Amino acid sequence: MKKLLIHMRSYKKECVLGPLFKLLEAALELLVPLVMASIIDKGIANADRGYVLRMCLVLVALGTVGLVFSITAQYFAAKAAVGFVGRVKHVLFAHIESLSYAEIDRLGTSTMITRLTSDMNQVQNGVNLALRLLLRSPFVVFGAMVMAFTIDVKAAMTFVVAIPALSVVVFGIMLWCIPLYKRVQSRLDQVLGITRENLTGVRVIRAFCMEDQERARFEEGNQTLTAVQKFVGRISALMNPVTYVIINLAIVALIWIGALQVEAGILTNGLVVALYNYMSQILVELIKLANLIINITKSVACGNRVQAMLEIAPSQSWTKAVPALRSDAPAVELRHAGLRYPGGGQEALTDVTLTVRRGETVGIIGGTGSGKTSLTNLIARFYDATRGEVLVEGVDVRDYPQAALREKIGVVPQRAVLFKGTLRENMRWGKPDASDEEIWAALETAQAKDVAEGKGGLDCPIEQGGRNLSGGQRQRFTIARALVRQPDILILDDSASALDFATDAALRKAIRALPSHPTVFIVSQRASSIQYADQIVVLDDGAVVGLGRHKELLETCQVYQEIYGSQFRQEDR
Repeated sequence: MKKLLIHMRSYKKECVLGPLFKLLEAALELLVPLVMASIIDKGIANADRGYVLRMCLVLVALGTVGLVFSITAQYFAAKAAVGFVGRVKHVLFAHIESLSYAEIDRLGTSTMITRLTSDMNQVQNGVNLALRLLLRSPFVVFGAMVMAFTIDVKAAMTFVVAIPALSVVVFGIMLWCIPLYKRVQSRLDQVLGITRENLTGVRVIRAFCMEDQERARFEEGNQTLTAVQKFVGRISALMNPVTYVIINLAIVALIWIGALQVEAGILTNGLVVALYNYMSQILVELIKLANLIINITKSVACGNRVQAMLEIAPSQSWTKAVPALRSDAPAVELRHAGLRYPGGGQEALTDVTLTVRRGETVGIIGGTGSGKTSLTNLIARFYDATRGEVLVEGVDVRDYPQAALREKIGVVPQRAVLFKGTLRENMRWGKPDASDEEIWAALETAQAKDVAEGKGGLDCPIEQGGRNLSGGQRQRFTIARALVRQPDILILDDSASALDFATDAALRKAIRALPSHPTVFIVSQRASSIQYADQIVVLDDGAVVGLGRHKELLETCQVYQEIYGSQFRQEDR
């Protein structure tokens, strides 16, 4: 949490003025019992209505000025808290964006969302409360005790006994609750994870009629959270009755001592009332302070979780120098490349050697989990090869600046993702200055021109995730988005799975006819989609078991024969 506080530097003024105005308000509050004592001893005792009225106006003035001080303190505290958390959110989001796929996979989406939302809100609340109350409550407690000693030492000894007793109860319960609140936050994370998983996969849940099971799973998590919250709530509920017992005993003792002092002529009735008011102020402030510390403790715990995420170092480092490319080098070359995912057992890719010349089309095929996507992830350097080398135009991908490497590569991932906005805005992700003519050309190549025209052109709205489009329409638009930037290397990672055979064939023909002649990698489960490729890579359990053209593999590669045979009749071979 300490490392996050560097972002408070821009709010030094607010961090001083917020507590200062709150202390001024507290000082005025400490004067109120004395004014009340004066009203009782001088105004009421002497039946002086004019004096009582004047003192009431003083009370109104104290309340008004105190309100102004309190609002001012709240303004500065809120400004500092909101500004501080806003800066941390920007830093955290930028840091998450800098992480590689390996770190993102390890952290998980729900964890990152919780850190950016729930944890940040808790930190903001804690900073706001700390700036307003962290100094005010102790100031009022000790200020009230000092004021009591100025009134009468003997009566003030009640405060000396009551304050430690109250402190033991209040802070004892607080220390008991702090670890329980951490458990509550942990259970809350689990419930949020279940909720997000269910909302994201609602269609799958309904398709398999798993509503009752998922409802039961959520109910179980929610019941666990509720049980922990009830337990900590029962403990917290002890605070009020126990503290009120102590404070009422102290008040009884105070009134008894005060009565003796009044009878002896040492104190007046008004001063006894003032002492009573100071005792009440102490009780209120101690309870406030305990709740404040609980909130601050929760905020520190959340801040530590945010800081822990910020301390995760990206596993990939990028150079800034643009490398010298070799014009005679292959477009892509893998030399004994291997990939093991973090926490994974065996390698996802093992000893892959592949040379792809410029302008070639490479088909990648294999069973589920054979490593097809993993291979293309190495080319774009979404993951680093754990052994071997991956070269693009003769240069190791680790020697490229990030922007330079990604500008050469257009990737269409398995899951077609579009963003809320217009079609034009989505198409310009790869090339912000793309003209309408370039966008229409890309749409035509991706067999999506008729879809765009039917929806109103480039200004047609796209909902979040492209939910107002069919699966095939989303895939064609994502392919067009990659084509807009006219990449040297185009990776189609099973991105035509929702297309019919005719559209798929037209798409591949249009890509081959592109004037830029990109090097194309087609990952597919369909043998028909890759049978005309210049090279076909057959993967099985992370290893290359076949490499060559369609006819060669039908004769030499058993895995390819099985895949092709499962999709085509014997007479079609």
